[in-house]
Amino acid sequence: MLLNLFIFIAAAYLALVLLIYLSQSRLVYFPDKQLSNTPGMFGLDYSSVSIATDDGETLHGWWVPVPDAKGTVLFFHGNAGNISHRINYLTMFKRLGYNTLLFDYRGYGQSSGTPSESGTYLDAQAVWRHLIETQMIAPEQIALFGESLGGPIAAWLAAREKPGLLALASTFTSVPDLATQIYPFLPVHWISRFEYNTLESLHSVTCPVFIAHSPQDEIVPFQHGQRLFHEASDPKHFLTLQGGHNNGFVFMQPEWQKALGTFMDQHLNSPLKFSR
Repeated sequence: MLLNLFIFIAAAYLALVLLIYLSQSRLVYFPDKQLSNTPGMFGLDYSSVSIATDDGETLHGWWVPVPDAKGTVLFFHGNAGNISHRINYLTMFKRLGYNTLLFDYRGYGQSSGTPSESGTYLDAQAVWRHLIETQMIAPEQIALFGESLGGPIAAWLAAREKPGLLALASTFTSVPDLATQIYPFLPVHWISRFEYNTLESLHSVTCPVFIAHSPQDEIVPFQHGQRLFHEASDPKHFLTLQGGHNNGFVFMQPEWQKALGTFMDQHLNSPLKFSR
């Protein structure tokens, strides 16, 4: 009787592990194909852009310029929704005096394809080239900004290029680290098909780093942000947010804007020429 019960529990556990292994993409990515707003609906001047990746996908994004820009923000959003849910960031960066390129990863919004870790890295390289080659922005005038899942993607790019600044908001150290805390009963490091290792990338990042995280973050524990800050090289700054994972920005907008704006103004070089 006990042997049968043990076999049943073991079989159920193995089935759960297999299910988690096979459905990981659905646990990581929550894309929304429908755009709910545009920057124009909020009084922002913008243009839609299409950016080709090296493997044949087409990314959709919004280019929001400002007069006499201090620099340019390349924005990497989180794992849910699409760019139409991040328009508040566009408003903030305009107030701070920075152009913004906000784009959707493959499989999100109006971008083609299906999201994957290797694919999001190709997406990052493509939008970087768009800023350098099409918009003619100097690398040192680009601030990479990643929120949540966008953090490891931005950090991966910063480790391979020479941006002027890297900002990470509510970002985890790596997917296996985070998953171990969410699923302590699973052999996460054995079955994880995703890395998104922000911590590893940070070891190769040489530009100034700004990190923001909330102690009330219910999805990515606060210690992830603390550890990233500890491992980042100087110059760096840590901003403690208030509120949950998806509303910390709303609760801290004035403080956020002041702290981030000051850091960007201090550490991005003056532009040699303005973007088109």
